[in-house]
Amino acid sequence: MKYNKLTPEEERIILHKGTERQFSGIYCLHKAKGVYICKRCNAPLYRSENKFDSQCGWPSFDDEIRGAVKRVPDADGRRTEIICNNCGAHLGHVFIGEKYTDKNIRHCVNSISLNFIHGEKEAKTEKAYFAGGCFWGVEYYFQKEEGIISTNVGYMGGYQENPTYPEVCSGTTDYAETMEIVFDPSKTTFEKLARLFFEIHDPTQVNRQGPDIGEQYRSVIFYIDAEQKHIAEKLIKILEEKGYKIATEVSKSGKFWEAEDHHQDYYQNNCKRPYYHSRTKRFLEEIHSDKRTTRRE
Repeated sequence: MKYNKLTPEEERIILHKGTERQFSGIYCLHKAKGVYICKRCNAPLYRSENKFDSQCGWPSFDDEIRGAVKRVPDADGRRTEIICNNCGAHLGHVFIGEKYTDKNIRHCVNSISLNFIHGEKEAKTEKAYFAGGCFWGVEYYFQKEEGIISTNVGYMGGYQENPTYPEVCSGTTDYAETMEIVFDPSKTTFEKLARLFFEIHDPTQVNRQGPDIGEQYRSVIFYIDAEQKHIAEKLIKILEEKGYKIATEVSKSGKFWEAEDHHQDYYQNNCKRPYYHSRTKRFLEEIHSDKRTTRRE
């Protein structure tokens, strides 16, 4: 993934987890309407309506854009660091129980870790949910795709509140291991992501992916709206016309429950590669020219 070039001072804070001097940041008392994005990768992190003046000397927010910020305990166990979920850039620390706002949480962020987009230019994001076997492998491939802002692994399709990994693996909850994706629609599309989904797992297998067997490993596209449903069904039809017996379900999305922390970014954190998932081209490649569009296998 390509990142923005940083100055030495930005590297000190963003890459090496430093802290800018109190009240020195340009966004400390900033009150414009818009979105704060990551200085390193441009991922949207915070909305201006969640910014408040804590008088602590650094920008403070009582909520983040869903899926954009990851919490990591400091090595000494005293504080909780917050980083960009897309690129790992150091943002600051999060504090709970100070009662500054009704949400009772404060993201204390270095201004130097942020850029700002004014309201009229606010970045738009969309979501997609895919289940295709072990969510570690699905996440591995989507994290490499252009236009992805953040990924989270979890569970969808079941009935139990707050499911745990052992409960889902028991095969009695109806949940599927599911990938939640937040993406930038100006850089990619749901259809492009759905095509990738069909190519990084075997959509013909029923309630399994390779050695992983059980309904929690079934293939599902959980659509958010009618357009996503139409695209999913269109792609299935294309594959069926090519001779594939598709087992992928197309179901309305429901409550997404995030999986336990040690499942998030699994291959990225453990420097490993998927044991089963791999990419197999199943769609025609489009070749664009100025006057026509042709296709080839």
